[in-house]
Amino acid sequence: MIKIFFSLVLLFGFVYGANNIDTKIKSTSKKLHSYSQDYSKINKKMAQTAKAILEQKKELSKQEKYLEELKKELESKATSYKDSRVQLDELRAKQIELKKKQNKLEQELVFVIAQSVSLSIVLEEDFKSDADSLIELEVLGSMLESSRKKAKELSEKFLANSEDIDSLRQHATTLESSIKEIDDKRKNVLVTQEENKKALKKLEIAKASYKKELESLLKRQNALKDTLSHLNIIKIDQQKKAQEEKERKAALAKKEIYVEDKNLPTVKKHGSSYQAMKTIKYRGAKTIAPLNGYTITKNYGTYTDPIYGIKIFNESISLKPKKPDAKVRTVFNGKVIYADKTAVLDNIVIVEHDHGLHTIYANLSQIAPNIKVGNKIKKGYTIGRVKDELIFEVTQKTSHINPIRLFR
Repeated sequence: MIKIFFSLVLLFGFVYGANNIDTKIKSTSKKLHSYSQDYSKINKKMAQTAKAILEQKKELSKQEKYLEELKKELESKATSYKDSRVQLDELRAKQIELKKKQNKLEQELVFVIAQSVSLSIVLEEDFKSDADSLIELEVLGSMLESSRKKAKELSEKFLANSEDIDSLRQHATTLESSIKEIDDKRKNVLVTQEENKKALKKLEIAKASYKKELESLLKRQNALKDTLSHLNIIKIDQQKKAQEEKERKAALAKKEIYVEDKNLPTVKKHGSSYQAMKTIKYRGAKTIAPLNGYTITKNYGTYTDPIYGIKIFNESISLKPKKPDAKVRTVFNGKVIYADKTAVLDNIVIVEHDHGLHTIYANLSQIAPNIKVGNKIKKGYTIGRVKDELIFEVTQKTSHINPIRLFR
């Protein structure tokens, strides 16, 4: 009977404890107001890659638009181009004929002029007054008149032929210029297409690099959430989490990238099931930072990934130490409730403080030897070291606090 009684007491305590956690979470959530910081700074490397991708996307869009316009123009001029080619060939053939004719006219004109000069010289000589001389003089005069008339005709034909040649030359030059313009544009199409191929290749490489970084960021974020959830520090809505992961996976699978520029083609924005974590204000006294010297590489809050349009809430901040292998210190007195190496976030230390406050130190390169679960540590105590970036997160009663508010 006593055993049954104790069993019922233990069962009641377990159920009550589980329900109590849910009740506290639900109760606290109702009292909290949401806080979000639009477009928080993201990791510098990712930001630079994203900027390069968007600039490349704009350049590609410009090139594609130019190519489209150029192709349309060439299509509209295709018939006139063909006609111009035929006409140019005909003009060139005609020019050859006219030049032959001009050469012939020139030879005839030279001969007739020479003949006229010769006759003029002869007529200037003294002739006898007999009948034969007078007849000869009259014949020579008639020949001179005929030569001069022919010379005039030939000269007029020569000038007219020259004008025809000039006119054909001008027409041919215009056609050649028009044909050259289209040929140059055709070459430009080929050059631009080649540039597009290279640009697309660069874009794909940049996208692959960015995607890898983004997936790594999301993986790290989820790993930390899962760790905190298992420790009952936060609670995760598994249904919403599954939906969010499904939408993120769909977004990452898209070949087209998300862009906000109105001049570029847009794609559907993903993450409709996204729900930012509840944030409460920190009302305690200011404390020390977990690192002596640092730069913030990722802020707390909400931002939309500029490439895939995935909405992400940074529950933590990332601090890059100014010195290599920097010491990481606890920011309050507290008790170590977690200290272990993980597959995704390297080493993690979680410290529990008064008033339901927890500070999380992730991505540590090593944990200090005397940091063990259950150990009590003082503010400023070294809990480990960090090589790359420290991920620092703060929660209170299953809600989040912007970590920067603790020491700034």
